[in-house]
Amino acid sequence: MAKKKEEYIEEKEKPLSLEETFARIEEVIGHLETEEITLEESFAEYNRGMTLLARCNETIDRVEKKVLKINEDGGLDEF
Repeated sequence: MAKKKEEYIEEKEKPLSLEETFARIEEVIGHLETEEITLEESFAEYNRGMTLLARCNETIDRVEKKVLKINEDGGLDEF
């Protein structure tokens, strides 16, 4: 069930929603939990998961900054 290199490249370049990114992380975890995975595939999946987590963090950071900007401009309270 290993992904092709082209699919990984597309995944890195294609913008994903936060929900899509979480779903991909779940896929990675599921694949890592299988007994059939090779050590090489484990390293590739680990790297894929770390890349996806970094994307999640970036997305969340952007949203937090937008909320803070709205708070400054609109006088809304932080939550």
